[in-house]
Amino acid sequence: MAVHEHSQNRTASASGDAVSTLTDTLTGTPTARAYAFASLRLLTGFVFLWAFLDKTFGFGYATPSGKGWIDGGSPTRGFLSGVAVGPMESTFHDWAGATWADWLFMLGLLGVGVAVMAGVALRPAAVAGSAMMALMWIAEWPPAKHLSDGAPSMSTNPFVDYHVIYAVVLIALAAAGAGATWGLGRIWARIPVVRDHAWLR
Repeated sequence: MAVHEHSQNRTASASGDAVSTLTDTLTGTPTARAYAFASLRLLTGFVFLWAFLDKTFGFGYATPSGKGWIDGGSPTRGFLSGVAVGPMESTFHDWAGATWADWLFMLGLLGVGVAVMAGVALRPAAVAGSAMMALMWIAEWPPAKHLSDGAPSMSTNPFVDYHVIYAVVLIALAAAGAGATWGLGRIWARIPVVRDHAWLR
């Protein structure tokens, strides 16, 4: 006679909804993993949102007081004009301070920050955030040992830096459906257009 034990493992729902992988299948309550992902989501979202706020208002951290976007400063001029290595060095110099670049960059920071913190549209946020991180990685070009002027680049790793880590985190959060705990992910997933177009989750 076979003895069947109730499995306590956590599995995805029949619909394949990633959100269920972060909850106990018997009780529907969040698991320790769900809380860990939620914490990671909130912290990562705040990195993007804080960058937007500091560059907009000039809180005196990365952006000096009085140099914020609302004061007429450019969120992209300082960073892009300072690019000193890599295959897109001259292109980034051309983009530095351009109105379209400022708006695109700031809307990206705001959109990714709000979406990730709220736990909604994690897949589009992962795509947008990863694209931003890829461009910033290219701007810093970690593979180079020396800058264009011959000075040491001070790169600590030729491949993996914090831009790569942030991109992977964004992708992991989207893949795990991490917006369900401490977020609006479940409500967002029930919106008809989101329910019908999984890429919006």
